[in-house]
Amino acid sequence: MSISSDLLREIDAFVRRAGMAPTTFGRLAANDGKLVARLRSGKGITTRTVEKVQAYMRARGDRGGPEAAVAGEADPEILNRIAGALERLAPTPWQSADLDDADALDAFVWHADLPSPTEAGFAKAGGRLEAVANVNRVEIFLLKGIDDQMDLLLDNTRRFANGLAANNALLWGARGTGKSSLVKAVHAKIAADKPGSLALVEIHREDITSLPKLLSILRQKERQCLLFCDDLSFEGSDASFKSLKTVLEGGIEGRPANVLFYATSNRRHLMPREMIDNERSTAINPAEAVEEKVSLSDRFGLWIGFHNCDQETYFAIVEGYVKHFGLDDPALDLTGEANEWAVTRGARSGRVAWQFIQDLAGRLGKPLN
Repeated sequence: MSISSDLLREIDAFVRRAGMAPTTFGRLAANDGKLVARLRSGKGITTRTVEKVQAYMRARGDRGGPEAAVAGEADPEILNRIAGALERLAPTPWQSADLDDADALDAFVWHADLPSPTEAGFAKAGGRLEAVANVNRVEIFLLKGIDDQMDLLLDNTRRFANGLAANNALLWGARGTGKSSLVKAVHAKIAADKPGSLALVEIHREDITSLPKLLSILRQKERQCLLFCDDLSFEGSDASFKSLKTVLEGGIEGRPANVLFYATSNRRHLMPREMIDNERSTAINPAEAVEEKVSLSDRFGLWIGFHNCDQETYFAIVEGYVKHFGLDDPALDLTGEANEWAVTRGARSGRVAWQFIQDLAGRLGKPLN
């Protein structure tokens, strides 16, 4: 029997013995005349509503009379079990995301489609930040073959964390070459050198349209916030890039002084090449049309390119992982196996190297801690 069915059985017993209409019960118990009808149609119910219903039936039972017998039918153990099950099934509750608290966590994810918390519970809309206790990242010393890119981004981020001027950064280039890994590793390095100085806030590509709302929240914080969007790109029918342009630079408010925006993309101008070429061939003024498309990438003062690594760098990445995780095995032809793995994948990159390490650790029966 489902949770809703259990609760509905208790409500039916209550209204039957009390001689009360289901709509009246819904209005009195939860200020919702259609509550019972929705339960009968199989709709869900929130934990807060379960608690209201439970409190109402108990209160009516305390007054004596016919309702008292009915309240006795509403077994508290069953209702508590329903409430507990709903708590387990509910989305992750609001976690304290006080970015100004130096003792708080350093990483957060913005959920535009989740309600924001209020003193009375959750509001209907608004989005919220959720703290991330364990960030999925690679230690900065394990990133090989991108020393120049690392120095550029680390210097830019360190200046920002110290309250100095810094540029938005676009990390573009070949897939699997360490773009997002470098952003997270640089943040970890800064956070370790200067605890509490910099918060990493990730916004998903599909939530870009909610960026103004997020910036209005971050603008009120004292802490420096590194806003990060992984795999940012736009298709031909997507006009959300226009709102992003205004938010980054050009709007009346401008980007908050305590916010820096980093994005990664496989595309240098964040647009598919054919989209820009189509503008050249079909627009009345091709130059102006192309300018509008590529002007988004101009909002990033720091462009950092990533390219496919050569075989020597690929082997260096693999050897670094092997040493770090203790996967050395004298009987293992590490170079041969790593090369064979890259050939089957059709590429050499940091991502391919990590996938090989995962396979190797599994075959050796060793955890990657």
